[in-house]
Amino acid sequence: MAILKLSGGTVYDPTNGVDGEVRDLWIQDGKIVAASAPGADSESVKTIDLTGMVVMAGGVDMHCHIAGPKVNTARKMQPEQTRAAAVSSRRATDGSWLHGGSLASVPSIFTTGYQYTGLGYTTCFDAAVSPLAARHVHREFDAIPNVDTGFFALVGNNHFVMDCAARGDEAGLQSFLGWLMNKAGAFAPKIVNPGGVELFKQSRDGNARDLDQIVDGFNVTPRQIIKSVTRAANEIGLPHPVHIHTNNLGVPGNWETTLETLKSVDGMKAHLTHIQFHSYGGGGAGGDADQEQTLCSKVRPLAEFVNSHKNVTVDVGQVLFGKTTSMTGDGPLGYYLQNVSGERWYCSDTELESGCGVSPIAYKNKNFINALQWAIGLEWYLMVDDPWQVVMSTDHPNGGSFLAYPHIIRLLMDRSFREETLAGVNQRVLKHSNLPDLDREYTLGEIAVITRAGPARILGLPNKGHLGVGADADICVYNPSSNYEEMFALPRMVIKAGYILVDDTEIRQTVSGKTLTASPNYDQQRDSQIQEWFNENYSLNVRSFGVSGDEPRLQESV
Repeated sequence: MAILKLSGGTVYDPTNGVDGEVRDLWIQDGKIVAASAPGADSESVKTIDLTGMVVMAGGVDMHCHIAGPKVNTARKMQPEQTRAAAVSSRRATDGSWLHGGSLASVPSIFTTGYQYTGLGYTTCFDAAVSPLAARHVHREFDAIPNVDTGFFALVGNNHFVMDCAARGDEAGLQSFLGWLMNKAGAFAPKIVNPGGVELFKQSRDGNARDLDQIVDGFNVTPRQIIKSVTRAANEIGLPHPVHIHTNNLGVPGNWETTLETLKSVDGMKAHLTHIQFHSYGGGGAGGDADQEQTLCSKVRPLAEFVNSHKNVTVDVGQVLFGKTTSMTGDGPLGYYLQNVSGERWYCSDTELESGCGVSPIAYKNKNFINALQWAIGLEWYLMVDDPWQVVMSTDHPNGGSFLAYPHIIRLLMDRSFREETLAGVNQRVLKHSNLPDLDREYTLGEIAVITRAGPARILGLPNKGHLGVGADADICVYNPSSNYEEMFALPRMVIKAGYILVDDTEIRQTVSGKTLTASPNYDQQRDSQIQEWFNENYSLNVRSFGVSGDEPRLQESV
């Protein structure tokens, strides 16, 4: 591939300490190369003048739900959204089809890739996949255009994991996680409501409300599961050791569970996800009315913990107002939301691994609880001192679509716009949150951290999220504007692996991305024991489980 030179852009590359400097970038064979690379000074170099434009690495969404059985269920659950939405089915300028797909809260896999491209995102991770669904998910990743993908494998209620945690079998758990990551083609282990999903599968009213509650039949507690998985994942050197969805999501007073979970990782590297849903104070004994009276933000003590513990990172799970779809590997949460909303609901039990719930949901700006959720999410961005410890997410589509990222950016960068929006929500929020007192405004450099450089570093992706020599040539170019929502909603140019996908704000071509996986070293002498256990307990043979290295699309081990 010939060398491409991007000339004169104003570059924001926090990983390499570049904060709004005019610089040139050279691209060859899908990578960023040095100005001194062979041929970089030849007349055959194609130069694109980016004078006056803002240049950043391609965006990295480290927590979304875009593939797999539960996502397909969500797509089918609200056909009225599909019928009402615009449908895109046209050709790009290179003649390839831009596949049709609804623009609903859960777009098709084709549309998902194009929508991420249209925002300047080039990498995204599905946050909750049952290992049994791994082959399904890899096949769907194969059909998503333009973005590199990966997924986190659900392990927090896996029977083998709970047995190892109960026995204190650290070596056995390390081997199992290593085997599972390799076999499923996963990137990281995901813990969802540890022990609680298993208790719900045993009884409709079951759940884990306390980190020291015993999980029936396993003699293990959620705290033990969290500690054991976190330690094992750190020991085998996974690039992103553990992704934690804590117990008691959405429950008033759950901030105490969240704080205990943060303490439980004992200084080890760990990431807590959609932290907004886990930051609620209040919760009286007088029923729903009393809970609404006492519900309040508890971001401050949690953010203080994060600020003083650099081993911990979080993504926000920002709530946006409007209709969307809730989908979660937290089965009891799905049941709770259905009871609250009265909406249609889907529940699934995935053998010895996990469960899930899917249900429509609507967030209303005049509803006190929804408005408080919105405010709490913004508090997290504004109260974590170090932007390298907090990541932009909507928990797509749970809090809202990833298409809302430009709107969130404007809320963070423009205090007057934030105050104007705050004035339009339920005003009880003013007494129950910290948001009215926060005057911080993000800079473009900090936005580059929470949307690109930070998630890439947290995920352990050395070639993503930055513009240094050797990085993947995933680049986004914006026309500067004082309206940051408009600026980030419509990139001027998007480059993926050196190919220009978007030029002059229009999609020009499509490419296939890579599936990012982790292949940690582990004690393979335990493989036969794990496989024997699998064949004795699962409804399928281990030979039919997971994926092999030659399927389906190009995989890249990190």
